[in-house]
Amino acid sequence: GDSKFNGWKLWNLALEGITSFSTFPLRIWTYIGLAVAGVAFLYGAWMIFDTLAFGNAVRGYPSLLVSILFLGGIQLIGIGVLGEYIGRIYIETKARPKYILKGKNSVK
Repeated sequence: GDSKFNGWKLWNLALEGITSFSTFPLRIWTYIGLAVAGVAFLYGAWMIFDTLAFGNAVRGYPSLLVSILFLGGIQLIGIGVLGEYIGRIYIETKARPKYILKGKNSVK
């Protein structure tokens, strides 16, 4: 048969399936924030090394880019940590059982 769901309903169903049973999508933002902050830190360290070792002047745009990327990465880390915390609270409030028994067998 044909599905009665349009693209928007399918998208919402997929989001519900992804976010209802796991906090992994929230954890992704922590990892992205760590990556962005790490790249910004390495680029900033390279700029400092280049200035000290070779005497090249630091231009304004790269230093501004490093500071914006680093602070943006820190914000993403914070959002990821808060999201993970709120996600765990949400999972606990559902009070789902830790396991589900398929059947009960008695031993005599």
